[in-house]
Amino acid sequence: MEYKDYYKLLGVSKTATQDEIKKSYRKLAVKYHPDKNQGNRESEDRFKEIGEAYEVLKDPGKRKKYDKLGVNWKQYEHAGADGGFDYNQWAQQQGGRRQHSQQQSTTDFEGGDFSDFFNTFFSGGFGGGARYTDARDIPRKGQNYQADLTVTLADAYRGTEAMLSLDGETIKATIPAGVRDGQKLRVRGKGGKGTGGQERGHLYIKVNIKADSTFERKEDDLHCNVHVPLYTAVLGGKMAVATLKGMVNINIPKESQSGKVVRLKGLGMPLFGKKKEFGDLYARITVDIPQDLNEEELSLFQKLANLRDTT
Repeated sequence: MEYKDYYKLLGVSKTATQDEIKKSYRKLAVKYHPDKNQGNRESEDRFKEIGEAYEVLKDPGKRKKYDKLGVNWKQYEHAGADGGFDYNQWAQQQGGRRQHSQQQSTTDFEGGDFSDFFNTFFSGGFGGGARYTDARDIPRKGQNYQADLTVTLADAYRGTEAMLSLDGETIKATIPAGVRDGQKLRVRGKGGKGTGGQERGHLYIKVNIKADSTFERKEDDLHCNVHVPLYTAVLGGKMAVATLKGMVNINIPKESQSGKVVRLKGLGMPLFGKKKEFGDLYARITVDIPQDLNEEELSLFQKLANLRDTT
């Protein structure tokens, strides 16, 4: 069994006051809290150790017995790892028979999984029945909430507001212009309540953008198809084209082929977080062949075909 130097774990001296111990614990607990170090096993273990240290040193009774154990610790060191000092016997001598506590178990403490050292000397009935840290005494930021929101491409272009209901609370969320599909937006302080004076968590909204029947979005640019009559494609001219900003007239160069792309600068999506900056709109021309031609029209096309053959 490994001896735990609780003073060293909390970074305080053995003469530290209760306020100094509490202040140091709160600072370390925030630093190593799992919410701030997700996936970091070393930080998780450190968080548990400082929680265990505070559990003992914050209680004057436990601290007194721990300090007394420190004097007797040399007996174990001199005996060596293979015997000579019986922890359990020492605990019984100092605190009477160990009893099964009817209070909270150590796993009720957020850090949980206390060491064998702690369980031997400070759990159960040792020292007159241990009291465990109340969850409200643990400085812990409130839980972050997650939500999904689906908007149209037009909403993403203009920006919009949405009302969400979480835990009986109605929350107004602002969706900025230019938001992208799958992007997460943070609403500060709208998550769970914190403990030990810590701030509330945040609400993270994942934005899903519906597929649009007219425009395809690629990054901040938009792409669409524009149907152009054959005569306009051949002779050139102007076409009214729908954009998310409204209808605009574009120039169709003469002799335009199907598949030709016309770039409309600044008519794409607004750049997220940047004012008055936009992507572009790329309009792909599709030439429409006229239908139900009469005999005169067919004759004229035949003449054009003949002219092409003779040149």
